[in-house]
Amino acid sequence: MRDLGVGFGRLLSGQRWVARHGRQYGIGLLPGLITLVLYAAALFALAVWGEDAVTWATPFADGWASPWLGLFRGFLTAVLFALALLLAVLTFTAVTLVVGQPFYESLSETVDRDVSPDGTAPQSGLPLHRELWISIRDSARILVRAMVWGVLLFALGFVPFVGQTVVPVIGFFVTGFFLTEELTAIALQRRGVELRERLALLRSRKLLVWGFGTPLGLAFLVPFVAVFLMPGAVAGATLLARDLLGEETAGERETEGEQVTPA
Repeated sequence: MRDLGVGFGRLLSGQRWVARHGRQYGIGLLPGLITLVLYAAALFALAVWGEDAVTWATPFADGWASPWLGLFRGFLTAVLFALALLLAVLTFTAVTLVVGQPFYESLSETVDRDVSPDGTAPQSGLPLHRELWISIRDSARILVRAMVWGVLLFALGFVPFVGQTVVPVIGFFVTGFFLTEELTAIALQRRGVELRERLALLRSRKLLVWGFGTPLGLAFLVPFVAVFLMPGAVAGATLLARDLLGEETAGERETEGEQVTPA
């Protein structure tokens, strides 16, 4: 269970790091703001026309008596919006990271140099267009996995009691896992760790991953919070990547938030 606390500590450490480096934080906000506008527009459209879409998709219910028709389509509309919200949380990080690839790559490297005992950061040696292509390709693969989970959880949501209790909890843990994968990918890709190896690393430390990603996923459900937490999440994920690979971190006591006795 210790890994849960360590993972959460890395999330907090990342936020503290960007709080101490205002310029990096300001630059890291831009991609999240752009993505937020796009997602807000999509969710607004779904809220306005979602009921029409459900009506179009369920012509077999047109002859149902009141109140069953309204209850049925209202339930499906709510489930559709909930699923869209879940997918938005799952994909927000991936889209933001693609939009802000150069910004977050620079932020992650700066964190690595700051906490590395020798003051250096691993370099991929790849040109920007190649790094961007790898990021898009891997994000698409993760998105497919996330959508499979989303569809499965959507289906299980119809199961009485389980769909209203167990399924949401599983959903938050799934969200936390995929969020962590997307965020740690920045630092791990620079180290030449491929997607299959990254997933194996994360599965080997699930409690660490959930301690970092699940609280972040819950926070991302609050409007606008994701934008302001993204820079710190990237910084924290860089620290988490070092943990996963067993790399030494300078100033470990400060990084984990322990108090240091002043001189």
